[in-house]
Amino acid sequence: MTFRTAFAAALVACSSMCAEPSFKTPVSYEDADRRAGEILAKMTPAEKLLLITGSNTFFIKGFPQYGMPELYLADATQGVNIRRNLSNQLEKSVSFPAGIALASTWNTALSYRYAKSVGEECRAAGVAVLLGPGMNIYRQSQCGRNFEYFGEDPYLAARMIERYVAGVLDTGTIPTLKHFYANNTDFHRRTSNSVLDERTAREIYLPAFKAGIDAGAMAVMTSYNQVNGEWAGQSEKVINQLLRRELGFRWLVMTDWWSVWDAEQIIKSGQDLEMPGEKFIKADGERLLLSGKVKIEQVDRMARSIMRTCIAMGLYDRPVRDEYFLSGFPEHEQVALQTGRESVVLLKNTGALLPLKKDTPKKILLTGLFVEMLPRGGGAADVEGYNVVTLGHAIKDTYGEAATYVKEPTDEQLRAADVVLLSTGTSDSEGCDRPFALPASEEQNVQRVLALNPRTVVIVNSGSGIRMTDWSERAAAILYAWYPGQAGNRALAEILCGEVNPSGKLPMSIERRFEDSPAFGYLSPTDVFYTGWGPDSDMSQPIRNVDYKEGVFVGYRWYESKQIKPLFAFGHGLSYTTFAYSALKVTPAEFKPDGRVSIEFTVTNTGKVAGAEVAQLYVRDVEASVPRPLKELKGFAKLELAPGESCVVRLRLTAQDFAFWDSASHAWKAEPGEYRLLAGGASDAVALEGKVVLK
Repeated sequence: MTFRTAFAAALVACSSMCAEPSFKTPVSYEDADRRAGEILAKMTPAEKLLLITGSNTFFIKGFPQYGMPELYLADATQGVNIRRNLSNQLEKSVSFPAGIALASTWNTALSYRYAKSVGEECRAAGVAVLLGPGMNIYRQSQCGRNFEYFGEDPYLAARMIERYVAGVLDTGTIPTLKHFYANNTDFHRRTSNSVLDERTAREIYLPAFKAGIDAGAMAVMTSYNQVNGEWAGQSEKVINQLLRRELGFRWLVMTDWWSVWDAEQIIKSGQDLEMPGEKFIKADGERLLLSGKVKIEQVDRMARSIMRTCIAMGLYDRPVRDEYFLSGFPEHEQVALQTGRESVVLLKNTGALLPLKKDTPKKILLTGLFVEMLPRGGGAADVEGYNVVTLGHAIKDTYGEAATYVKEPTDEQLRAADVVLLSTGTSDSEGCDRPFALPASEEQNVQRVLALNPRTVVIVNSGSGIRMTDWSERAAAILYAWYPGQAGNRALAEILCGEVNPSGKLPMSIERRFEDSPAFGYLSPTDVFYTGWGPDSDMSQPIRNVDYKEGVFVGYRWYESKQIKPLFAFGHGLSYTTFAYSALKVTPAEFKPDGRVSIEFTVTNTGKVAGAEVAQLYVRDVEASVPRPLKELKGFAKLELAPGESCVVRLRLTAQDFAFWDSASHAWKAEPGEYRLLAGGASDAVALEGKVVLK
């Protein structure tokens, strides 16, 4: 047996200790502000108004006479969205696995590599501002944009986001944190009002944004929804008070596209840039200035913030487009492939059916929904990719003549197969939510196949959880493969045949039925799911309150507190090997608020093949003055271990990691007392338990 050590500091998502950004801009804030002021003094009021409204849908307007180039903003999260209707676009961009797939890797180093690859393609494409990453919390499984985000846990999302932001920044591209905030449904999102209290906001929905800000993010996009009765994109409470003052953000704030309605409120809210800029400020700005309803100083603040941000990143001093970065595409493809390998979650593997070795003679029948087409999310995050590997091609390349694709197999064909590979899932998109259950025809097909052949491996491609309750027990194996990007099906085939050992872990819980979800009831019994952009833009809809009645009890926090067993728990993911946890040590046994505690434990690969484990550390407050979850994730480490190899994991916590938001004092509070420390491979698979006392 061999030993090594892994050190993973448990960083603090919302600590004031992280106030200074880790990224240093090419031009300092002070120098950028001075230069912006000099340009501002030369601009006319009309020019200033043009600057604070978008240009040509996806651009910040340029003023060559002042040395200000027009700057392109591109969608993303899982790659650069190429807009074929615009000139001078890239011929191709890599399609990466979706954001939720990246979260499933629990690999912060890979998050950096992924984002750096996307940032390099931005530079190759002349993209100054990447409209990502998305980081809204997975509150409910029906949200159409869950595939863009990083799961249900604020700590996991924060750790992945801070590395994502660093990766983009290191390419000279500005990342945009979106959508600020409490944007957790896309069902009539423009007329949705998120109703939540300050503790819920700060413990669940803001930590990922705070982590991105602390990592140096230079742009934030506000959301479509209202927050406690005010549209986020024109709310002084949301932007000035919360984002700028409390979270300390000092760079560019922009609206989401067509998400604001009142020029006066936009200008007074702390907002900087109305996108796409076709309507309100452009139509009413001059009138508001002349009437005195807004002051030129307020317009100046907006224009100065835009210029300051662009100058600080060097966007006025160098070309944004750099063809040098075109040479990095082969490496980016490898990053996409590796993300695919680490993101697939093996949910079930009865009788160790998997892996299906290449040299084992079997008659494999492949069928289902996404065999001939690449599953991917729709809307702003849609990326076509190139060198696309379909599931059909990946399986044929792996198993050759042993595998046969049959689009509509007969009962006899299904029974005769040694193994059936069945593809199913959903096609999610921004602008709408979708049912937790599969469409009736798809559900019937899955149940039919499983009834005819119990040796069926179900491959799910979706952007979030789906209802599997009526058939999961009959499936021999279930692989959650998300939206895999252009190379993800190759990674999936490598996992099926055992060349790669699955290591993905769920970044969210998958409930048995949607009625179990904390968000159940956000739609009324008369609401009807829709698709397409028409209903999304229908402003005749009444404002509907989405009450975050569960408070901080989101995801596994909810299921554990209510003693509801999900179908698959947060952090769950199987391997072709096994891992054992041992030797938990907590030092010191007691610590003061200004101190820290070290947690150490050993993870051993007890199986016969190499594999990767995500060791997870949770904290429980034994006795609190407010309702608290039974456990909260506060540390994790991804370990690659050979058979028989052991690794000592060391994590550090400070008092902040034991704190909750105290609504009375409007501050974080870590109460003295005993806390439990829980280590294991999933939220429902705690292997070790220790304790520490905060004095």
